[in-house]
Amino acid sequence: MSSRRALLADVGGTNVRVAVTGADGRPGPAVVERASDAGSFEAVLARAARRLGLTAPPDAVAVCAAGPAHDGVVRMTNLPWVVDATALRTATGAADVVVVNDFTALAWSLPHLGADDLDHLGGPGEGAGTRAVIGPGTGLGVATLARGPRGWMVVDGEGGHVTLPATTAREQAVVRELTRRFGHASAERALSGPGLVALAAALAVVAGETAATLDTPEAVVAAADGGDRLAGEAVALFTSWLGGVAGNLALTVGARGGVYLAGGIVPAWGARFDRERFRASFLAKGRLRAYLEGIPVWLVTAAQPALVGLAALVADRAGGGAGCA
Repeated sequence: MSSRRALLADVGGTNVRVAVTGADGRPGPAVVERASDAGSFEAVLARAARRLGLTAPPDAVAVCAAGPAHDGVVRMTNLPWVVDATALRTATGAADVVVVNDFTALAWSLPHLGADDLDHLGGPGEGAGTRAVIGPGTGLGVATLARGPRGWMVVDGEGGHVTLPATTAREQAVVRELTRRFGHASAERALSGPGLVALAAALAVVAGETAATLDTPEAVVAAADGGDRLAGEAVALFTSWLGGVAGNLALTVGARGGVYLAGGIVPAWGARFDRERFRASFLAKGRLRAYLEGIPVWLVTAAQPALVGLAALVADRAGGGAGCA
């Protein structure tokens, strides 16, 4: 980690978490701002910096945001903000500013997470090589961490928007309904907070029933806990589909070093998360089952892994590392 004083911000679709690195280069305690409380990210960042007692320009600013990143700009998918490195350089006075996708930051955190930050979901206890991170939250994020000529490098992308795979008649019926409603049934349309709500609604249509009004993912989970059949099926389908999509990711990038589940949803479910159902779908790849059995799978339980990743990225840039691809 770098000893430079860096201002770090993790910009989600709902909340913005901001911290300052300490002398050890790791993020200090974070403050949380509601994204809806200001018209621009720069205004939210300035308010958070004041709350953190930052009175002088930081040495560096590192920001991750939920949306595609290109040339230091993220146009957020689920929030009408543009996070721009050039604008942030002017707003903060920092000479070094980097803006990346939120799952790029999560991927950077993986080598810096300890045993207390992870919950083992299956496979061997450790693995070597490429690692992949995937996680449902406001959207569905995906990124890959791989070894480059000068150390770790992150390959980001928009894997959450791949087409949702269907392997059973029930799944095919749900995909048809999601396609009718949204035009394209991406993985994110099912595997996200809004996606869980959409799954419950789609299952009601498929069943020809009038579903209860469930307009938040928390409401769907609460209804499932209360015995609502369609809500329970939505949670089960979400879990099995997440396992299948995570298995696809592992095969695509050759994630021998492990697959890491992150995002805001699964860690919050705790004991509700059906590990066996997830694991069965993760492994259900026919002739490649044995390949997947050799890949460790972890649930990221750390409180602020994206900020840890941003601090690691700041250190990497200071040391002339390979950076992001």
